Amino acid sequence: MRRLLACSPILIALVMLAACKREEPAAQAPAQPGQEQPGTAATPPPAPAELKDVIERDPRYVIGISYPKGIDKYPGLAAELRQYSDAARNELKQALDGLGTEKPSAPYDLTLSFNTVLETPQIVAVSADGSSYTGGAHGNPLVARFVWLPQQNKALKINELIVDKNGWRDLSGYVREQLHAALSQRIDADEMPPAERAELMKSALKMIDEGSMPEADNFAQFEPVLASDNKLSALRFVFPPYQVGPYSDGVQTVEVPASVLLPHVAQEYRDLFASTPAPSPAAPKPAPAPAG
Repeated sequence: MRRLLACSPILIALVMLAACKREEPAAQAPAQPGQEQPGTAATPPPAPAELKDVIERDPRYVIGISYPKGIDKYPGLAAELRQYSDAARNELKQALDGLGTEKPSAPYDLTLSFNTVLETPQIVAVSADGSSYTGGAHGNPLVARFVWLPQQNKALKINELIVDKNGWRDLSGYVREQLHAALSQRIDADEMPPAERAELMKSALKMIDEGSMPEADNFAQFEPVLASDNKLSALRFVFPPYQVGPYSDGVQTVEVPASVLLPHVAQEYRDLFASTPAPSPAAPKPAPAPAG
């Protein structure tokens, strides 16, 4: 009995401690990403930095980048433009870092201009054109197009627009036909021996066919063409130098009418296009031969 009474203060203390722990509120589990703790205010995401034109001059390099005014009102689109320009700048800086302390024979150069091609409540398009020089005979061309859907707050990508393999086949076939015709006209304009013409035609046709294979990556760069009712009458596909022709041919484009595209366009994007494509402009009539 005495041992039990002697231990009773310890037992009482343990019982009181257990009771206190039962009364403590359970600790809250850490919030998962995207969840808020009850009773806490949501922290708004930081506003994207404003796009500002860039001019950097150094004895070893020159950088000039310009953005269209007001494009910041589309934060998602502005972020894509910044990502593209940052990648071009980083590539130039990496080329400079590769030189170490050596000075390039000619200053490295990055020139990049973004311009608004189209802006409606439904669709916005921005072009990026320029070049990056890091040695050699000429600069590396920079050609990109960005198409944004403000109401959906997302980019319009060609692999989401064209959804079946027959669409790539028809798109590729139409583009090749137009590029072949343009090539023939250019070669015909230059008088050359038949053998030389045949060899040039063969190599040029190979570049066209390889650069316009029915694959999404070959048609990633495009601009919307607007009809009179603010619907799209066509898409203008843009091919940088080296894709479907040599550097000397520059950027080439092919306008593909809605009538070719619509049978293969995803249902959610069909309302962007004109149901009856606008007629193509009539080809100019040849001037009459001079009399006598």
